[in-house]
Amino acid sequence: MRPETKSHRQEEIEAAAYQLLEKNGFAGTSMQGIARLAKASNETLYNWYGDKLGLFNALVVRNATQVKTLLEQELSAKRDALEILELLGPKLLTLLLGPRAIALNRAAAADPSGALGQALSQSGRETVLPLVRQVLERAKRSGQLDYDHSDQAVALYLDLLVGDLQIRRVIGTIPPPTAQFCDVRSARAVSLLKQWTAP
Repeated sequence: MRPETKSHRQEEIEAAAYQLLEKNGFAGTSMQGIARLAKASNETLYNWYGDKLGLFNALVVRNATQVKTLLEQELSAKRDALEILELLGPKLLTLLLGPRAIALNRAAAADPSGALGQALSQSGRETVLPLVRQVLERAKRSGQLDYDHSDQAVALYLDLLVGDLQIRRVIGTIPPPTAQFCDVRSARAVSLLKQWTAP
């Protein structure tokens, strides 16, 4: 199978997985059901993903790739650090608060083994956060921000940007964010970060 054909089939399989996950939850979603909905064979799913946890881990990785790629590109291009944050914020909010991320978080909460939660942490948070730290450290080196500890600066930025929005989405008390909401929230986060870490 050609790589582009395989990639397209994986997208179809993963779309089917999300559809069943949102409808049935993690426990009620099976590899057989995903294969049936995606019109794929069970053998294909097990060959490509190993098992259900492997498939959902692939969903986590793909979901975080857009933000990770953006950060890597902007860091390599030597763009102004605060401009990177302004570009990043709306994309990160869209990623974290979008239906796919929320479905994965709900699935992780329902997974008694804790394995999916570990996958979310390793492939999402632990992949993206070091890149956010690099952006903030660039801002400090250039004199745009002033703070003592990078980890605290990252935590502050995420608190300002995301706050409790993700948990409120997971428990269903707020709707998915609009593009305008993400833009405004991101600009606010950068503005407050500058005020609280002014050189």
